Amino acid sequence: MTDDAALPHPAAPASEDAALAAAYAARREDVHALARAIHAEPETAFEEHRAHDRCADLLEAAGFAVERGIADLPTAFRASAGTGSLVAALCVEYDALPGIGHGCGHNLIAGASIGAALALRGHLDALDLTLHVIGTPAEEHGGGKQLLLDRGAFDGVHLSLMSHPTPHTGTYDVLGSTSQSVGRWRATYTGRGAHAAANPTDGINANDAAVIAQVAAGLLRQRVKDGQRLALVPQQSGVTNIVPETAVVDLECRALTMPEFEELRGRLFSCLEAGAVATGASLEITTTEPIYEPLLQDEVLGTAWNAAMRRLGRPLEGSLGVMAASTDMGNVSQRLPSLHPFVGITGADGALHTREFAAHAASAEGYRLMDDAAVAMAQVVRAVAADSASRAAIRDRAAQLAALAARPAEEQRPG
Repeated sequence: MTDDAALPHPAAPASEDAALAAAYAARREDVHALARAIHAEPETAFEEHRAHDRCADLLEAAGFAVERGIADLPTAFRASAGTGSLVAALCVEYDALPGIGHGCGHNLIAGASIGAALALRGHLDALDLTLHVIGTPAEEHGGGKQLLLDRGAFDGVHLSLMSHPTPHTGTYDVLGSTSQSVGRWRATYTGRGAHAAANPTDGINANDAAVIAQVAAGLLRQRVKDGQRLALVPQQSGVTNIVPETAVVDLECRALTMPEFEELRGRLFSCLEAGAVATGASLEITTTEPIYEPLLQDEVLGTAWNAAMRRLGRPLEGSLGVMAASTDMGNVSQRLPSLHPFVGITGADGALHTREFAAHAASAEGYRLMDDAAVAMAQVVRAVAADSASRAAIRDRAAQLAALAARPAEEQRPG
């Protein structure tokens, strides 16, 4: 951790902060209409067509040059404005949870990022800033941001940020907070079918292999460290009079660092292999999504965010520390200076990924938080762009992360 006293502390002239707040206020009604529409018509991973179009249309009408369906992803976009030497990106999420809707508040995430972009639109030349707004589909499942990284959507960007609502009712110091890495796979066991009464001994029960794997994984939990998680969900079906020849298990594991993640993944795969060895079934493990990496909160951006939150009347109440959740924004943060603060909706008591929180994401307090997050993100970008020491620190850190990402995978050890 860098000594906070050594970090740039960009000044924030009240008049310029007020100008950004006023610029957002002028578009507040449009942003609220967008966020409410996204909430009312939830769309799951890679199917966010209406949300994509609504966001792109609003930004295009505000003078951004919009590229739709970028990186071979029909529901991803990039809206750009300005020609400055510092390049900032605001990430927009808008996918919903199956059967729950916006139980993670992505409608508020979308509104806050687009609101910040609209607030900054008229200040880009004065700040020597290029601004990208990147629509990132499939955060809940699918790793949309990693796909965009792989396909060049973040190339040339020096800093990136977004904000995330939570059910906690306080405002938290973003510095020192992080999230878990997560990987997801599908294990397929193939055995041999048979009549369950006439000739069961001729069969190889693939379902038995899946059961053994689940039992072994359950016993593994005794050795799982704090901050680590694993889950297995069987997908098999069948009838009682047929020895099942195929069984499928979807699984994931989570850890706080990539080395710990790799170790836990190896142990979990051994549990799967135990099922195959014990029954004689064959096993195939396929990756179903990109790995989500741990979240790195940039200290320059975080210092500016904390200051903005205080000015907006949201004093800090300690740190959330480790969020027992994962985000593909972690992948972005491992490659360029990034910020992903978690901010509580006042009075929200439903946990993330529940119908209760989906209701909070459409509440008056939810939209008040969205307003503050939009203004705060705009103020963060302005503060960093306007301060020469902060610009230099961000560009240096961007170069360091890019060099690390270019090294062979076995040499990379993200924090």
